[in-house]
Amino acid sequence: MKKSLMTSISIVLGCSILAYALLTQPSNKTKPVPKVYSEEVNPQRPAQTINRVITEKITVGAIGDILIHSPVYQDAFNGSQYEFDQMFSNVKSLLEKPDLLTANLESTLGGIELGLSGYPTFNSPHEVADALVHSGVDIVSTANNHTLDKGEKGILSEIAYLESIGLPHVGSFQNEQDRHKLRVIEKNGIKLAFLSYTYGTNGIPVPKGKDYLVNLIDRKKMKEEIHRAKEASDAVVMSIHWGNEYQRFPNQEQKDLARFLANEGVDILFGSHPHVLQPMQWIERADGRKTFVIYSLGNFISAQYGDYKDIGGLATVEITKRVSEQGKTVELSSPAFYPTYVTSQTYNHFRVVPLEQAGSAGLKNVDAKYDEIQQHMNQWLK
Repeated sequence: MKKSLMTSISIVLGCSILAYALLTQPSNKTKPVPKVYSEEVNPQRPAQTINRVITEKITVGAIGDILIHSPVYQDAFNGSQYEFDQMFSNVKSLLEKPDLLTANLESTLGGIELGLSGYPTFNSPHEVADALVHSGVDIVSTANNHTLDKGEKGILSEIAYLESIGLPHVGSFQNEQDRHKLRVIEKNGIKLAFLSYTYGTNGIPVPKGKDYLVNLIDRKKMKEEIHRAKEASDAVVMSIHWGNEYQRFPNQEQKDLARFLANEGVDILFGSHPHVLQPMQWIERADGRKTFVIYSLGNFISAQYGDYKDIGGLATVEITKRVSEQGKTVELSSPAFYPTYVTSQTYNHFRVVPLEQAGSAGLKNVDAKYDEIQQHMNQWLK
């Protein structure tokens, strides 16, 4: 019995030792190698250069003649000072829409010290400029046929006041150095150069040796300044005083000069002097671009009435600048015109109102008049 038990134990121990040896003996099979995906199976994606285009856009606007006849500044006097803001209050929201707005400052702002006066030699209160700033005007053109109405003193007084309130100006200057300095305004990454010229000064001679007091139309001088302005800006805007008074269409001289200026590089032409509206137009240029011109913006504020002299407005055009690795492009688009009307009550209570709202101011057939003006201004854009 004991011998049989010992035999059984020996067998169990032998089997255990054999099992252990078999389990711990290294296998002759090759271990699996982790799979590595070669570049052929999963190639690396090449680096891609993204052609990024930066786009900037602004709207530029212009209003016509700020022509302060004596009834207008008399209406602005409140007993102690001149206050013009209320005359533009009905169109302030309209004037604030463009990113940049220019106006034709036709009356010299020589101030009360030089004696206020209306037609035919204008001199207006400095405070006109305050109202323009408060209404959204960013720069004024001062080259027109009334620039020399108060001589050099009037120009210098006007300039001093404009600079004291921070309102940029172009067209008349303090000295030659001031004249040579370009007026460039940057907005939303787009630089605009503003220029200004007039056909004449109502026969008043420019003081000898002081041509800088007013820019007179001279193709050679204009060409030189336009080319300088192109180098310093993305687009060139010119205010120009030209044409025949009270004529609703431009004459051939205006058309010829507009084409010359366009081909020299002016992108936008804002015209004035006729005191009535003249149409807008695209001019195709030799360089493949196009120039936007409005031949006359009419009167924005004045004491003239009837025969379209009391209808003005705001002209706007969009400028789009695109910059990429291929270079820079600048395009104009979406021209628009918003008519306005000057209302008064027997030469009192002067107000500029949107034309479509002029019915309450006594203008008859407002809807028909609005449609007529829009057709007149847009007829050459089709």
